[in-house]
Amino acid sequence: MNMESLNALLRAVSTGSTTVEKAAEKLKKLSVEDIEYAHIDHHRSLRKGFPEVIFGEGKTAEHITGIMERMLVQEHVLLVTRVTPDKADKIIAQFPEAKFYNDAGMIIWKNDKIPILGKGKILVISAGTSDIPVAKEAYLTAKAMGNEVNYIYDVGVAGIHRLFKHQELISNAAVLVVVAGMEGALPSVVAGMVDKPVIAVPTSIGYGVSLGGLTALFAMLNSCSSNVAVVNIDNGFGAGYMASMINRV
Repeated sequence: MNMESLNALLRAVSTGSTTVEKAAEKLKKLSVEDIEYAHIDHHRSLRKGFPEVIFGEGKTAEHITGIMERMLVQEHVLLVTRVTPDKADKIIAQFPEAKFYNDAGMIIWKNDKIPILGKGKILVISAGTSDIPVAKEAYLTAKAMGNEVNYIYDVGVAGIHRLFKHQELISNAAVLVVVAGMEGALPSVVAGMVDKPVIAVPTSIGYGVSLGGLTALFAMLNSCSSNVAVVNIDNGFGAGYMASMINRV
């Protein structure tokens, strides 16, 4: 339940259009709902401004649909991350109004148009085409959280001139998410061009000594550009979420 729906319920009680008993029934599971295999945090929208996000990896399609059934009664938007196509088919069959984004491995359900809550524009940049799945996760997360989001793909340091043609788009962004594998150099370059926060996302893309993204992670943590912060390897969701939080301040 978010603040808007809570206020609507309280107004309904005050005007007499709903009874105290009916309101109490709706509020009974305001905090946590125990469904055996999950404790659903219905209170998260009130605390943090966005509902609990369902991490799909390791959960069955039945687990995910069971959680969604309880959540969509109280929420306007739901995100499910790390979803495989076979799970997505089962979930969409039960919730046909939801949409599966195969390139990001995400499902988004919403019952209304998402209002723009961000104060500026978020820009997601990927170093290579192979980094797009992680970048798309960041993009979709930030969009679902009520932000205007743009993206630029495949502008890594192997052909850095490709980046500079987007100077205006980069300069106009309030927050930037920069996704890179291999040596992970692109966030430092972008951060050196702007006076805005840059959220760096290392990916697991790369040969041998990229070590599943550790090389990119260490490079980003050692960036000499002072406006860089780093999230975990392949964590596009975390980057999109943090970018949204910054964009609301």
